[in-house]
Amino acid sequence: MSKNGQDETLGKETTVPADTDTDTDTDTEQAEEMVEDTAVEESTEKADEPIEIADDTSESAEPEKPKRRIQWSRVFAFGVLPALALLLAMGAGYLKWMDDSVRNSDVARTESMQAAKDSTIALLSYKPETVEQQLNAARDLLTGDFRDSYTSLTHDVVIPGAKQKQISAVATVPAVASVSAKPDHAVVLVAVDQTVIVGKDAPTDTASSVRVALDKIGDRWLISKFDPV
Repeated sequence: MSKNGQDETLGKETTVPADTDTDTDTDTEQAEEMVEDTAVEESTEKADEPIEIADDTSESAEPEKPKRRIQWSRVFAFGVLPALALLLAMGAGYLKWMDDSVRNSDVARTESMQAAKDSTIALLSYKPETVEQQLNAARDLLTGDFRDSYTSLTHDVVIPGAKQKQISAVATVPAVASVSAKPDHAVVLVAVDQTVIVGKDAPTDTASSVRVALDKIGDRWLISKFDPV
């Protein structure tokens, strides 16, 4: 083979077709265009989808604290029992006070009734010979304004009249009834029968009722009012 033939052969083997690069570039451009079209389509689809806003409230809110169970045993031990004990103590104290009040009232009723009976007899009973001593002693069974009134009446009227006219009187109390009674004050209704003798005349009997008020001073029941009814 001639030298020229070898050159032609080598020339043919090494010659690259002119359109090879063009095809490669074309394929590359087409691939890039396809990628861009795909990206555009995906972005368009994403744009058409509704946008979901994440609700962070549940995440950001504080977790709900677990509810504490009521320990009824502790409530009963520290709440109910002390309150119940207090109520029982108050009830016992009230009952004790009521019992003492009833006892005191009973004692006051009994004492005031006896004092009203004895004092009424002393006030309305006397003899001409001893009238001054008897009525002065009876004055010590009185208190307050009634003591002053009784003193004036006996000194001005009763004692002089009993001595001058020989008047004697005897009083009895057939019945007494308690109207009210407190530890320091009582009211008693007293039924009085009185027999009066003037000189040598026949006795005169009278019956009356008196409302007697008494005040307890110290350990004694003294008459403060003496009102006929």
